[in-house]
Amino acid sequence: MVSMPELQQGAHDEGHDYAAGSPHIKHYAIRTMIVERLQCIIRDIADRKGSCRVLEVGAGHGTFTDHIVAAGAEVVVTEMSAPSAAELRHRFRHNRAVTVVDDPEGSIAPHGDAVDVVACMSVLHHIPDYMTAVNGMIGRVGSGGAFVSFQDPLWYPRRTRLSLRMERAAYLAWRVPRGDFIRGLSTMVRRARGFFDESNPSDMVEYHVVRQGVDDLALRAMLMARFASVELVSYWSTQAGWAQALGSHVFPANTFGLLATGAADSTNTARLNRP
Repeated sequence: MVSMPELQQGAHDEGHDYAAGSPHIKHYAIRTMIVERLQCIIRDIADRKGSCRVLEVGAGHGTFTDHIVAAGAEVVVTEMSAPSAAELRHRFRHNRAVTVVDDPEGSIAPHGDAVDVVACMSVLHHIPDYMTAVNGMIGRVGSGGAFVSFQDPLWYPRRTRLSLRMERAAYLAWRVPRGDFIRGLSTMVRRARGFFDESNPSDMVEYHVVRQGVDDLALRAMLMARFASVELVSYWSTQAGWAQALGSHVFPANTFGLLATGAADSTNTARLNRP
């Protein structure tokens, strides 16, 4: 079986265009919303502490890294894809505020020094066991710190059939002018039948919804045990520009973000949760 690092690197090889299929990057309104919320948290921490250290997991080509640095933070960015990590090193080679870590096994998050913010932009749905991964990530967050994630698909079992159908219709409409409509349709048929090929990037990387989306409420409950405030932000997103413009006003939410702030001291949390 092909490993997840191999699938990630194959799908995100040299020259990969992250923006093409990423609504949170290509659509101004979504990107601006995410940037403003993230920068607000970073600046608040920097104002209180005099500095802010961020761990950005799965940074791609650094779209949000730029904004993290602009908010005044030092940032450690990780990437499973070696070509993407190389691109990040080249892009930020003159910026001492950015440290790039090539992380082929996806193991950096639970290890290392404490940070003030962990940021995951369109990352959690790539991780097979995202609950365990997030638990490890928040273990890195120091007292008073934050966890921020955006652009993950809402949990399918809590969504209406209409919501799911509208999302899939918008996705297929986006596929048509790209010349790979059949590929997208065949993948959706396999998914509807409950069959997933763990060696196929279309099932395990591009279509990360093999687990019925991401359980937003389970993640929120986990974060509430550690953070003073947890906000769940639900919104509509899709690759097609026309469907994004229309759907942001009239379509039901299909995507979510989580903003958890005011982390409790990790030693106190461990003591409180001890049986």
